[in-house]
Parts: sequence; structure tokens; C-alpha cells
Amino acid sequence: MDIEALYKLNKNKKLIKKLAKKYNAFLALESLIKRIPQILGPGLNKAGKFPSLLTHNENMTAKVNEVKSTIKFQMTKVLCLALALAK
Repeated sequence: MDIEALYKLNKNKKLIKKLAKKYNAFLALESLIKRIPQILGPGLNKAGKFPSLLTHNENMTAKVNEVKSTIKFQMTKVLCLALALAK
């Protein structure tokens, strides 16, 4: 989306929630990432989908694959994580 499309959302909470549900992750250029909180408000932060930084010299497909392979855990009370690795 370009900056004009973001201005069309105009801090409308329902449209921003719909956008956040539609996509798993977001990437943004450095010049745009600074302006996203001003344009959209805190909607993407609340959804936990604030855009990742994409620089001009980075390969976009590599960055997309990196974001796809990243797993985020949000732990509240227990600070240890246990999972099965093999049978």
C-alpha cells in the first residue's frame, strides 16, 4: 500500500482491524515506518503486527522468507518454554 491508501484508512479502527486480520505480517520502508503511528494510530501495535523494517539494499524475497519463518511467543507468568522436538 502506498501512503495515500494509508491516509484513506484515516484512523478508522474497524478498517485497521480488518487490515490487520487480513495479513500475517507487514513490511515497510524506513521513510514510511516513521509515519505509520501518525497515520494509522495504535491499531497495528495493539494487534501485534507493527511492520518490520525493510531497507533499500535488502532482498525482499529473503526478508519475506525470514518474516515467515519467525515465530513470536508472548509469555505472561511462566518464563520457561517447553516443546517436543522428536518422537
